[in-house]
Amino acid sequence: MPEIVGNTAGLSPDGRKSLERIYRRRVPLENITTVELVRSLCDASRETKRQVGALVHRSGAVEWVVVGTATGLMLPDIGRLRAAQGRFRALRLIHTHLYGEPLTHDDLVDLTRLRLDLVCAVQVSPSFDPRAITWAYNMPRRAEGKDADGKAQPGYEVVGPQPYGRPLPDFGELIASLEAEFSKQSRVHEVHQERAILVHAGLKSGGGAMLRAQASMRELESLALTAGVSVVDRIVQLRDRIDPKLVMGKGKLEDVVMRAIDQDAEVLIFDQDLSPAQASGIAAHTDLHVIDRTQLILDIFAQRAETRDGKLQVELAQLKYRLPRLSQKDDSLSRLTGGIGGRGPGETTLEIGRRRARERVTRLERELQQLARQRVERRRKRSKGDDPVIAIVGYTNAGKSTLLNTLTGAGVLAEDKLFATLDTRARRLHLPSGRFAVLTDTVGFIRNMPKDLFAAFRATFEEAADADLLVEVVDASSPELDEHTETTADLLRQLQLDAIPRLVVSNKVDLLSEDERRAVEQNPRGVGICARNKSSTTALLQRIEQMLPPSASLFEPISAVDAVQEA
Repeated sequence: MPEIVGNTAGLSPDGRKSLERIYRRRVPLENITTVELVRSLCDASRETKRQVGALVHRSGAVEWVVVGTATGLMLPDIGRLRAAQGRFRALRLIHTHLYGEPLTHDDLVDLTRLRLDLVCAVQVSPSFDPRAITWAYNMPRRAEGKDADGKAQPGYEVVGPQPYGRPLPDFGELIASLEAEFSKQSRVHEVHQERAILVHAGLKSGGGAMLRAQASMRELESLALTAGVSVVDRIVQLRDRIDPKLVMGKGKLEDVVMRAIDQDAEVLIFDQDLSPAQASGIAAHTDLHVIDRTQLILDIFAQRAETRDGKLQVELAQLKYRLPRLSQKDDSLSRLTGGIGGRGPGETTLEIGRRRARERVTRLERELQQLARQRVERRRKRSKGDDPVIAIVGYTNAGKSTLLNTLTGAGVLAEDKLFATLDTRARRLHLPSGRFAVLTDTVGFIRNMPKDLFAAFRATFEEAADADLLVEVVDASSPELDEHTETTADLLRQLQLDAIPRLVVSNKVDLLSEDERRAVEQNPRGVGICARNKSSTTALLQRIEQMLPPSASLFEPISAVDAVQEA
């Protein structure tokens, strides 16, 4: 017998027979629907008093008959992953609406997320006769994402409602032209960036809550761009309390879903850590891929880790983050098929059991302990020399790697992105007096650093623990300078590095006004530079030499080694 899917509880024998008859209908490719199919759907709704739908293949066959409630319809699992670029699902949904309502956001979610050819609603009268018809189909976006009036352009087109019986467009021609447009667009944009909406749900309490939220959202956007995500919208909601299940209010989350449909967004990135239950609940409610701030940072680290040490540290942090989530049927994790939040050397552990995951954590911790012992031995050998050690520390993207390159010609990666450096690098620095020092670059700090990631990378800062001087680089042009400085000071205290002499280096002074630059120059605890301009670092080198302990071998012959790189 043909299978009826959906809300089948309590169906009468006549109702079930009316549903089964729908499978006999055939819809030619040129028709959106036919009189016979519409009549069968309306008859079935009359018998069941529920919405009834048919998923029709382009071949004309009805592949699924779905029965819902009086106000909604839940489609069967036809596969969550989209079809090939430029192609649709080759299925269209024709269903009834019992109260004359237009296409709902659930209809539009099904259309855009499942990549259906078309969604059509037949609005029925109180006597269950077809009264009007409305339909929607996916549309290619303009490159700028705006329509002719400058408004945000949705990724779909809604037609109607129009009175039932009026001529309908040729479905075959419509879908062929749409697929041609999507295929052309996908060839132009060879590299697909995931489209994300950033969400901040915070508390109203305390003055300046909105300003803090906006500053945090700017940093979240920088993290998203670093991870290779296209940010299409930003949503901030301040509440008296955070919803324990959905974080945001249900009404606001519905608005997020509609904006995701309009912007063709695939991902929601929350600017706070989500519990496994919250991530799962939001994903189930929105049918979107949901990640939080920690997951985003872990993804960036997974992309950028280069050395074995760094890769192991990232994998350990990922495993510890995911362990509580492995026991849940978490939709936000089940869809991680290599996209944002799912990259890295540890991603294959998503489907293994908790026991094997714990075993892997134990093995990683042993390997990292062995690597830590090797680092200690290398530092011991290096300490036999007379060269003092200088560690560059500071907030991420403050210009630490750029400064290392400028002072030593190291040639390490330096980008205008967060966490461009994950692996400690050491180079030899030639000071004005002829003396040498070892200059090390470290991982940047960030507010609300994920605790598992901080613990995994704590060993990286052992290099700084042996330093004679810390050079704290700050971005003097940042509007969040005070908060960045406070975050750095707090993390240095946690790492027990706050007792080491520290020189504050205000970078990017070329972006400051005259008054701001003068204030930096008058600060007795620091020095102002432009890390890209070597001539601006003369005063910095002099201050470094003044703050270093004297060398007994200052006037002894010096080896001609130019650089020493950490293995």
